[in-house]
Amino acid sequence: MDNKFRIAFIAGKLGDVDGVSLEVEKWVDILESEGHEIFAIAGKFSNNLKSVKNERRLQIDDLSFDSPHQHEYEQMVFPFLNKFQTYISEEKLKQTTEEMNHKSSYIADAIFDFIQRNSIDVIVAQNTNAMPMTLLGGLAVYKLCSEKRIATIFHHHDFWWERSRFVNSAIENILLKTMPPQIPGTEHVVLSDYAAHILRSIKRINPRIIPNCEDYDNPVSMDDYNSDFRKELGFREDDIIVLQPTRIVPRKRIEDSVRFVGKLGMRYPEMMRKLHLVISLYQGDEPDTNYITMIKELADKYEVPLHFISDRVAAARGIDKDGRKIYTNRDVLANADFATYLPIWEGFGNALLEGIAAKLPVVCSTYLVYKTDIRVHDFDIIEVPDKYDDENKLIIPDSSLDRVYEILHDKDLKKNMVEQNFKTAKENFGYDKLREVLLKLFDDYSYEILASRKKIKKSREEFSV
Repeated sequence: MDNKFRIAFIAGKLGDVDGVSLEVEKWVDILESEGHEIFAIAGKFSNNLKSVKNERRLQIDDLSFDSPHQHEYEQMVFPFLNKFQTYISEEKLKQTTEEMNHKSSYIADAIFDFIQRNSIDVIVAQNTNAMPMTLLGGLAVYKLCSEKRIATIFHHHDFWWERSRFVNSAIENILLKTMPPQIPGTEHVVLSDYAAHILRSIKRINPRIIPNCEDYDNPVSMDDYNSDFRKELGFREDDIIVLQPTRIVPRKRIEDSVRFVGKLGMRYPEMMRKLHLVISLYQGDEPDTNYITMIKELADKYEVPLHFISDRVAAARGIDKDGRKIYTNRDVLANADFATYLPIWEGFGNALLEGIAAKLPVVCSTYLVYKTDIRVHDFDIIEVPDKYDDENKLIIPDSSLDRVYEILHDKDLKKNMVEQNFKTAKENFGYDKLREVLLKLFDDYSYEILASRKKIKKSREEFSV
């Protein structure tokens, strides 16, 4: 690809430890290495967004997932998010949608001004038009590509119809129109074969598939910085750290990880005193005030030592206000003995790829996308079939527990497993694969981008007259 573009990523938040932020970092790394110039637009920059200088950023608070307007609209138009289950009147709905339209136009204008001033060629909308967690952002992006005809690549990580809290909404007509939109001249990217099938079936959109990837050329490892993690966090050297390397979100089914560790300890009592379940990341963007309480109560029931360490984990290393070391999730992975990843639903599975990159044995549920897009490769994963009992508990077979015990006590078996998984992941989900598909994406879309560049240049000249 000979053309070098000025590319702006747009998201509700960037620089965090969620899947969208992590994938943006990877895309930025590769696109910058290919000579493109990167800009970023977000409602919140949680930590340092590598490679994007401050002067190349635009922060618009109303794009944020937790902005006052977003909370207000959510409570009015999504009944499942309103604890009083009240429904909006027709008059109030009309007033609300008009207000959303008005405010999103201001946001679109602010972004367009940023695009003009920086001669940006193409925007990459990160889940803004797939999940209504930044309603104003989604509407603004829709206006940029439909009215301003800005070249737009939509990168969809998951969809609103996959979340029960967004169904039966008062604005389904808006969601159907804008999330995602069917606009000629735009490009759509999804993470999996399954997502591509659904998008083709529901929206008649034929997207590209770019799965989550991981930098296996610079894998997770123990180094001078993270080698004191166990001491800093109060673990003994012979403790068995079982890592749940995710945010605290109900669909991650952390309760099943608690039960897995508890059952492992009961089946092998000699391990009981050594097992510690560590949850490395914070409560996510799907808040449930009772969820953490339920996890704690379940851990007490199964006598599983449970550690919430999100206050010591961030997207970048550093020191907190109390002078304590801050670790990355990769640092935690480097110190773990094995990882649990038992979601009921995932757009792809960043945590799985991270565990493999750290050369950890991973206990994984056979969630849908795992079966359609990951299991087809030559991995050796400790699987727990996605079967649930009448109480909606994951059925944990003894064979999975026995496999963990065997691997933890047989160094050669463990080495063969993790090395095979690392090799397979590097071939199929490494940076080489990501570079290949990104180059093709921007090469194939280059004519639209160049046409957009001409429009931006013309509008800038007209504006300056």
